[in-house]
Amino acid sequence: MKRTWQISTVTDAARARIATARLAAAYGVPPLDRTRLAAALSAHLRQCLTKGGVWRLSLTVTRAPGEGTLLHTVVTPSHDAAAAGEPPWRTAVACPESARADGGDGVPEDPAVLAEALLGADEDTALVLEKLTEQEQLVAFHREELHQTNQGVLALHAELDAAGRAQREAFAAERKARTEAENARRRLTFLADASAVLTASLNHDEIVRRLPDLLVPEYARSVDVWLFDHDDQQRQTPHPAAAVVAARTGRPQYAADHPGGLPGVDDQPPSALEPGRPLLCIPLPTRRAPLGVLTLSPPGERWDPDDAVMLIELTRRASIAIDNARRFEHNRDIAETLQRALLTDLPATPGLTLAARYLPATHGLNIGGDWYDAFRQPDGSLIAVVGDVTGHGLHAAVMMSQLRTALRAYAVDGGSPGRLLTRLHMFLHHLQPDLYATAVIARFHPDDPTLTWAAAGHPPPVLRTADGRVTTLDAKPGAMLGIPLRQEIDDHTVRLTPGSTLALYTDGLVERRARGIDPGIERLAAALGAFRSAELDADLEGSADRLLDPLLSDSERDDDVCLLLCHLGGAG
Repeated sequence: MKRTWQISTVTDAARARIATARLAAAYGVPPLDRTRLAAALSAHLRQCLTKGGVWRLSLTVTRAPGEGTLLHTVVTPSHDAAAAGEPPWRTAVACPESARADGGDGVPEDPAVLAEALLGADEDTALVLEKLTEQEQLVAFHREELHQTNQGVLALHAELDAAGRAQREAFAAERKARTEAENARRRLTFLADASAVLTASLNHDEIVRRLPDLLVPEYARSVDVWLFDHDDQQRQTPHPAAAVVAARTGRPQYAADHPGGLPGVDDQPPSALEPGRPLLCIPLPTRRAPLGVLTLSPPGERWDPDDAVMLIELTRRASIAIDNARRFEHNRDIAETLQRALLTDLPATPGLTLAARYLPATHGLNIGGDWYDAFRQPDGSLIAVVGDVTGHGLHAAVMMSQLRTALRAYAVDGGSPGRLLTRLHMFLHHLQPDLYATAVIARFHPDDPTLTWAAAGHPPPVLRTADGRVTTLDAKPGAMLGIPLRQEIDDHTVRLTPGSTLALYTDGLVERRARGIDPGIERLAAALGAFRSAELDADLEGSADRLLDPLLSDSERDDDVCLLLCHLGGAG
C-alpha cells in the first residue's frame, strides 16, 4: 500500500501530518511512536516550506519476512522545488496490526474530522507528556539517587583518604620502629662482641690498645685513654678540661659549642685544645675510684643519644675488664714470686750435672703444684724428684711445699725411692684426704753405677745412654699419692754408664688434649736421643732449653711444665 501527497502550503502540511497520524493509528502504531513520527514529520515539513516549492510525501506499508509490517515515510522535493536535488528524508515505524476500517485513506476535509484529528493529536501529546512526566520523575529519582551515591562516594573517598593516611602513618611508624629495633640490635650486638673482645685478655695494656680498634671509625673518629697511674709517662700530654671534670666528678662530660642533649652527660664549653671538635669524656669507673678517662670525638657532627648511652656502658665494661686484668696481673706476679721461692737451688755433685726448668701455664694465675727438688741423703746419695699436686692456685702450691718438706724430712732417715713415696702417700692421705699428687724419685749413689727409681701415678722417666739409645723406664708404677688405698710402692733399678742422661718431667711437657700422653713421651724420647753426648757434657743448661723448644712450640701451655735433667759425666 502506498499513498502520496503534494505539499506546498502550511495547510497541505497540516493535512498530510493528520493523514499520516491517522494511518499510523490505523496500523496500530503505539501513541508514543506515532507522536514521535508526527513531530519529526512536522519539523521536516516546516523546513521544506521554508525552502519553498512543492514537496512530495509518500507513505508506504511493506511486509518483510522476519521484520513484520513497516510504515515508511519519505519526503522528496519536486522538480520545481528550491531544494531540487536534495536527498530525501526517510523514517519508518513498526506496525503491530493490519489496517482497520477507519484508517485514513486521504487528507480529511471535514472540519469535524479535522477537529477530531486535532483532539486525537492532543491526546497523543498528553500521553507523551505523561510519559515525559514519568521519565522526568524517574530522572529526578535517579538524579537524587545519583546525588546520594555521589555523596556516599565522596564520603567513601574521604574515608579511604583517611584510611590511606592512617596506613601511611602506620607504615611510617612501623619503618621507624623497625629501624630503631635494628639500630638497638646493632648496638647490643656491638656491645656484646666488644665486651667479649675486652674480657678475652687479662693484660690491661692489651685491653687499652684494643679500645680504639673497636670504636674507630663507626662510633668515634679518635679515642684517647687517660689512665691515672700512667700519668708519669704522659705528664707532657695535656688533657681537655672536660676530661679533668669527668675525673673529678665521676660523670661523663660533653665539651662543644652547642648543647649535646645526651642522657646522663653534663655539657661543658668547647675544649681549648680542640675548640672546633666536640669531645665526649667518660670516666672509667671502679668500685674504689675511677681508673682514668676515655675521651672520644664523634665520627660525624655529633653523637646519636642512644650511641652515647651505649658508649658509656661500653666504657663501664672496659673499666671492669682493665681493673680485673690489673688485679690478675698483681696476683699473678705474687703467685709467680711465691712459686719461684718454693723451687730450690740444685746442689753441685761431683760427676753428676743437674739442670731444671719450670714454666708456668700460659693461662690462669701461673701457680700450680708442679715441683722439682734435688738433695743429698746422709749416705751421700743424691735424691732427684719431680712431682705434681692436682689443681692450681695457692692451695696446690702450699701442698706442694709441704710434700717437698716432708720428703726431705723422710729422706734424712734414709730409705729407697719406693719407701719415700709410700710414706708420702700415707702423709698426704691423712693430711688432705681430698687432694692427690703424682711423683717420681730417682736416687744416684756416687759409688754405685745403679740408678734406683720409683713412680706413683707419674709419667715414666726417660733414660738416654751414652751411645744415644733412649729407654722409657715404664716399669709398673704405684698409684697416685693420697688416694684412699693402702699401697707399698716398689723400687726399680737400672745400670748407668758414663754419659747417661735421665729426664724427669711432669705431664704438662708431654700431654696434649687432642693426642694424649703417649705420643708426647715418644716425642720427648726422640728429642733427647737427637743430642750428642759431647753436647750434653758441655752445656746441660742449654740442652734443657733446646729440648723444651720443639716440645712446647706447637701449642699454648694449659698446664705447668717441669723438667729435671740428670747427666752422669765421664763419657770421655
